[in-house]
Amino acid sequence: MQVNADIYAHRAGGLRRDGAEPQRELPGGGEAGQARRPAQPSPEGPDEPAEKRERKEEKETKKKRDFYEKYRNPQKEKETELIPIRENSSPEEHAVYVWDHFVSKSAAKDVFFVAHSYGGLSFVELMIQREAEVKNRVCAVAMTDSVHNVWHQEAGRSILDWMQEHCCNWVSSTQPLDTPVETMLPDCPRVSAGTERHELTSWRSFHSIFKFFDARPSKLRTLTPGPPLR
Repeated sequence: MQVNADIYAHRAGGLRRDGAEPQRELPGGGEAGQARRPAQPSPEGPDEPAEKRERKEEKETKKKRDFYEKYRNPQKEKETELIPIRENSSPEEHAVYVWDHFVSKSAAKDVFFVAHSYGGLSFVELMIQREAEVKNRVCAVAMTDSVHNVWHQEAGRSILDWMQEHCCNWVSSTQPLDTPVETMLPDCPRVSAGTERHELTSWRSFHSIFKFFDARPSKLRTLTPGPPLR
């Protein structure tokens, strides 16, 4: 009796129809009975000179370091082209622009400022340029480690008097929070922010700032009442 060759055909590695042993693939490619081709050495493999590898590693390390530095501190990126923004080319100009286009046009009567670091300098510049408007709308200003200098910025006496009553600067200090700190500038009181870290002064003095704001009289309550309605 003739046996069908298909009976011997298995899913993997059975006899072929012609009865010959099937060729099996080797792990590295190729079939049994064939010589495996030797792997071609990479031009940058172990035979690469040590000096060349070191130069390559240094180049890659520098590339990664420059990439990290670029995104950690974009201001240090030398290849960045600085394009000035009209009427906003400096923090001082930006403060005046925001006041003119947004704050002054808003319906808010009680305006409060929190000015951190260079923001304090920008606010003083805003005062110099828009003194009457600021005095009419702003109830209080809380500065946190402000870098303003009323002498260098040439703020007038009327501005200094207003700042004495409406501003307070929470500065970095080893003293407990709200402890008075001596100053040579005749602008506004200085108190400790309860931390020596510049970047934490706003956060550490958060509750004190809002107590300071709550104690300020509202502009709505101090406005001169108009004639009675008929």
